[in-house]
Amino acid sequence: MRRSGVCALAALVALSAAAGETPLWDTLSDTWGATDALGRRVPTAPEVGPPRPDRFVGIFYFLWLGAHVAGGPHDVTRILGQDPEALGKPSSPLWGPLHAAHHWGESIFGYYLTDDPYVLRAHARMLADAGIDAVIFDVTNQFTYRRQYLALLRVFAEARRDGNRTPQVAFLCPFWDPRRVVDELFRELYEPGIHPELWFRWEGKPLILADPRLIGARAGNDKQDRAVELPAGGTLGQSFAAEAPFDAAGGCFPTWRTTEGAFTLALRRDGPRGAILAERRFENVQDNAWLSLEFDPPLPAGTYYLEMSAGRGKVGWWSHTGDVLPGGQAFAGGAAVPGDRTLALRIADERARRLREFFTFRKPQPDYFQGPTEPDMWSWLEVYPQHVFRNARGEKEQMAVGVAQNAVGGRLGSMSEPGARGRSFRGGATDPAPGAVLRGLNFAEQFERALAEDPRFIFITGWNEWVAGRHAEFSGVRLPVMFVDQFDQEHSRDIEPMRGGHGDNYYYQMVSFVRRFKGARPLPRPSAPATIRIDGGFAQWADVEPEFRDDIGDTAHRDHPGYNDCARYVNRSGRNDIVACKVARDAENLYFYARTRAPLTPAADARWMLLLIDVDCDHRTGWEGYDFLVGRTSTGATTSLERNAGGWAWEPVAAVARVSAGNEVHLAVPRAALGLGGTASFDFKWIDNMPPSGAILDFLTHGDAAPNGRFNYRWRE
Repeated sequence: MRRSGVCALAALVALSAAAGETPLWDTLSDTWGATDALGRRVPTAPEVGPPRPDRFVGIFYFLWLGAHVAGGPHDVTRILGQDPEALGKPSSPLWGPLHAAHHWGESIFGYYLTDDPYVLRAHARMLADAGIDAVIFDVTNQFTYRRQYLALLRVFAEARRDGNRTPQVAFLCPFWDPRRVVDELFRELYEPGIHPELWFRWEGKPLILADPRLIGARAGNDKQDRAVELPAGGTLGQSFAAEAPFDAAGGCFPTWRTTEGAFTLALRRDGPRGAILAERRFENVQDNAWLSLEFDPPLPAGTYYLEMSAGRGKVGWWSHTGDVLPGGQAFAGGAAVPGDRTLALRIADERARRLREFFTFRKPQPDYFQGPTEPDMWSWLEVYPQHVFRNARGEKEQMAVGVAQNAVGGRLGSMSEPGARGRSFRGGATDPAPGAVLRGLNFAEQFERALAEDPRFIFITGWNEWVAGRHAEFSGVRLPVMFVDQFDQEHSRDIEPMRGGHGDNYYYQMVSFVRRFKGARPLPRPSAPATIRIDGGFAQWADVEPEFRDDIGDTAHRDHPGYNDCARYVNRSGRNDIVACKVARDAENLYFYARTRAPLTPAADARWMLLLIDVDCDHRTGWEGYDFLVGRTSTGATTSLERNAGGWAWEPVAAVARVSAGNEVHLAVPRAALGLGGTASFDFKWIDNMPPSGAILDFLTHGDAAPNGRFNYRWRE
């Protein structure tokens, strides 16, 4: 590691200690290498550039697995495998009840419940490794899932107490009426200050995706049947009677899809000729934006007049031809006209004011096609090409990137309808090539679009939705069996690895794109050559750099019920928690060292503390790229060095010296036995207690792998 990196890490550790926090155990996961099952390499610093600390990535996260159980798990992929015609048979016993949640497939962790601590710890580790800054909980259905989010916060906090990194958290609230959910979250989580270190902050405050104008009591009129254009040099207005003090007043303003419109909004006392109490100029108005004046202190009850004037471009005011606002009247050019205009009054309320001041609000856009209608909006899912969502300063702030979209043509649809935009949708059509679903074409097209626009925040949909209700009708379409947000492997949008199918392809694809967006740190540089005497003790390693690190506490055991008690998930394979590794070298040997959190278990089996080495950094050779394996058979102070013989088969090459004591182990491997000359470059990995299956996905679920999953440490001489 370069001196600047060491100083920065030391400063961060010092700050954490001063704040009473556990110092950060930085694994430098953005320096790890990996190659997925399709042979796609995860890029590193030379390809993506240095870190950009002003770029952030969030991912949609779902808390509901187990909260709305109606039998099951009903797995659509398995059902259609049994009966490919089942979509035309709503009465088939293979289906669960109407509206019941159905899984589109099975996670690598099984049909789990959201409160399973083992799964939550794995999610924290995987998402942090990927560079995800925030998990954004879906509470759009008016449920906050308090028990589930508290379970996640507990597990994430435990991981942080061990020194590990985890994402922080935020919430996407109901689009049209977020009042109850926002109040409940504030009352039960934020106001009592539960795990504030895990709150994702934006512009200095906890982020919440909700429309701030809908927080607190409201009055006015949202009925509309015509858009009235503001004439050049003219005015449009609306009188109203406020029955209580209010702190905001505004309306809904069309621009007929133009983007250069502007106008001045003013509030007058009594009527068109009353004194101006407040006014504001709105520039580059988005079509159909609700725009308001805000007042501090609030204005008292009484009669007022809201006026639109000084228009530029094509702008107007959504109105209604009928008398829909008691005590109000529409005006044009200062004269009363039939009907009423849209009007939004926010009733002054101390608690609502506290809520609005506590959070940074971003209004969520539910529509996949429309784009932003005003500043300070964020999207969660859009069709390609996605829009850029700007803040009030006009900066490119946020964009959505989706794996798939339940859009059919130009309308909202269901994932099970023909024409839905699945994982293989790209360039306006679904790629019919065999295996296209493995490649993440839709995801790549959307992420490339976001990279080109380069906003500050990218919102990925999504991580672990897994289920969708069964319907017979959606959005005006009737079919015998319908699934809206998730359906099957092609028509689903989870990135969490699945059993079978695409495995972990989407995970490493996401890692690659996140690095291209956020940058990465350079590979740590090795210290000067040194000879390690294997019988000489572990103090010899004190000055050897770098120290390659793995997550602390990732050998936790599992014992938890599955979805609808479908199974009892038990996994006690974790034993030796590998936390740090090093490499030294001289002209004759490479020396490898590993340290565990607790004393090592006895070296009693062929799965104990194995070392995998990829000497040519080529995933096409060896088993999953690994050319040599060290440690399967041992005799006294020596253990085996084996060369890959195809698949998970290995042939002896040499016996190498190995010593272990306490929580440390080291060994020496002759360069000549590895075929490495004077300058060595290789990838390596330590594993413990993996099944002898030759399945690399076991690295996610069994024993310990350092580093995690398919990742490798990269050592360059």
